[in-house]
Amino acid sequence: MPSPSPKTASPRSLVFLLLVLLGCGFIATSLASYYAALDSIRDGIVNNELPLTSDNVYSEIQKDLVRPILISSMMSRDTFVRDWVLGGEQTAEPMTRYLQEVQSHYGAVTSFFVSEQSKTYYQAKGVLKKIDQQADRDAWYYRLRDRQEPYEINVDIDMANGDRMTVFINYKVFDYQQRFIGATGVGLTVDAVVQLIDEYQQRYNRRVYFVDANGRIVLTGANGGPLGARIGDQLSEVHGLEGLNSKLSHPQSGDFSYQDHGHGHYLNVRFIPELDWYLFVETHEHGALASIRQSLYLNLAIWAVVTLVVLLLVSLVLRRYQARINALATTDSLTELPNRRGFEMLANQAIQEARRSQSTLCALLFDLDDFKQLNDNHGHLAGDAVLRGFAQHLQQSLRQSDIVCRWGGEEFILLLKDTTLESARQLGEKIRQQTESSAFEFAGQTLHTSTSIGLAALHDDDDLQALIARADRALYRAKQAGRNRLCEETQ
Repeated sequence: MPSPSPKTASPRSLVFLLLVLLGCGFIATSLASYYAALDSIRDGIVNNELPLTSDNVYSEIQKDLVRPILISSMMSRDTFVRDWVLGGEQTAEPMTRYLQEVQSHYGAVTSFFVSEQSKTYYQAKGVLKKIDQQADRDAWYYRLRDRQEPYEINVDIDMANGDRMTVFINYKVFDYQQRFIGATGVGLTVDAVVQLIDEYQQRYNRRVYFVDANGRIVLTGANGGPLGARIGDQLSEVHGLEGLNSKLSHPQSGDFSYQDHGHGHYLNVRFIPELDWYLFVETHEHGALASIRQSLYLNLAIWAVVTLVVLLLVSLVLRRYQARINALATTDSLTELPNRRGFEMLANQAIQEARRSQSTLCALLFDLDDFKQLNDNHGHLAGDAVLRGFAQHLQQSLRQSDIVCRWGGEEFILLLKDTTLESARQLGEKIRQQTESSAFEFAGQTLHTSTSIGLAALHDDDDLQALIARADRALYRAKQAGRNRLCEETQ
């Protein structure tokens, strides 16, 4: 008789094993040298490492974060901006072109100008809107106009870029008689700034975050600030930092420390006048022990070897689970075609490639005719058999570069790369005729169906939703015209 198959270790048991091995290795090798090295390590952290890291991070900030302030300042003093406003803002095109140049040349995610005279919000894509003092989204403009300082840094949503969270540098613009005439500036996405902070933290092996003069945490890495604090939290709410909050009312730099559950945290704080923020560089003395002292090298070697062995064991199990999960998340189980989620990932990439290469891209949207009636007459299992058969016909008609998906129900979509409208029309007609003449077998029954098709080509300003919407309108016309035909949407 066959022997029973061996049981596969569960991910939970392997993770538990990982924790046990890491804990034993760390404890066995750390305790011998930790207490003897503690005093010298503390001195090295406070007097050497943190100040040096703070200097390095500050230099990085000068390049990555202060630069947008200088760009906004330059824009606010640009004679073109002032002359264009004083000239009456005749047309939006010169300002739009100017903002496009600024955004492109300096790599900003957005650039803008808001006119005090016309209350018009200009950005690189054209006129965005008219600002309104009663609108919450426009409160930043009136706050900037009334403040004494020439600029502010504001974290807000960007209406011109799909409401993405953005770090704006808003700068006042004055005419030649120092009268306020508007606001201008650029923006960086919050995600991009968070990524910069994560890069600092990874590069220097320190926690990095920013705090304003009111003690509010304004930017952190992806994993948060001190003790997991998030953007918007007050230092006074962080255990151990309550006293430090009161010292930030005036620009002050220096070294600080606090305790959390018996472990020391060491801080180097530097005031950055260009941002009106404080740069916090923090390290944990326990982590520093493992990275600095010669007496801990053996512990690190054991820890690395044990971690590698355990991670290899875990990866052997998790890799199979991950592959299965990924397949289920992006594949339609009935037809084995990509589902809508899988299609959207591939299709958005195809649209970007088409724009870069200036090539054509066409979408064919298929809908099986009278499919509900087929289900009602022959049962849902028969309908499933027809769907599988139609999916096979689609796959047999494709090139390797084409993208096909089950869009939902009896609808399918086909994206044709580098294909002219005429070629797409010919392929659609071929599939339509093949479907009409095909017989689908199920439980001794011969089933027939036909398909209506909507065709659309990608326009310069299209995104995926716009392309599919136009193909859907063409499909609707095909249905209205009697089904079993192809209609094309050109508008």
